[in-house]
Amino acid sequence: MHKLQREFYNRDSVTVAKELLGKYLVHKVNGKELIGKIAEVEAYMGPTDKAAHSYNNRRTDRNEVMYGLPGFAYVYIIYGMYNCVNVVVEEPGKPQAILIRAVEPISDLDEISNYRYGKKYGQLSKREIIGLTSGPGKLCKALNIDRSQNGEDLCGDNLYIYENEAAEEFEMVSTTRINIDYAEEARDFPWRFYIKGNSYVSKK
Repeated sequence: MHKLQREFYNRDSVTVAKELLGKYLVHKVNGKELIGKIAEVEAYMGPTDKAAHSYNNRRTDRNEVMYGLPGFAYVYIIYGMYNCVNVVVEEPGKPQAILIRAVEPISDLDEISNYRYGKKYGQLSKREIIGLTSGPGKLCKALNIDRSQNGEDLCGDNLYIYENEAAEEFEMVSTTRINIDYAEEARDFPWRFYIKGNSYVSKK
């Protein structure tokens, strides 16, 4: 296991987003490691990207963590109820981030299932299994990630990403991002990346 270090994150979001695919997101909760393999991401390029929270250098209490060091978690709520976890990248003052859109559940499946559905993994239907972590809000619920993790250092020991040296090869798909129709020309930028054929991708 090789935990990603600060220098990995100190690059532009499109570059880092592609390299996050296939790596493992870990959240330690009550002594257990909830792990998901990153299957889908979206890159947000900051002040020049009309889809980014930091477009035109917008700076608020909510997105303040984006302006700091790379390698921190940016967690926000959408629709007043769903948490979304992002990875802050680039050097301080260049507010870019990557939304983790989907993961494939890897370990402690009963715990992940319980957080998501309130029942054990063996009790899930096929549809519920695919729906465990196939979207940004779903994966946050399943891995017990919420606003309390906003600003968490991803180079620490509670919430982090690591590379499995025995990771399998895969084909990457690049396409436009989802649910950003407001972003004018930015909605057509091909900055969504996912693992081809992975069952947990939110939208093929």
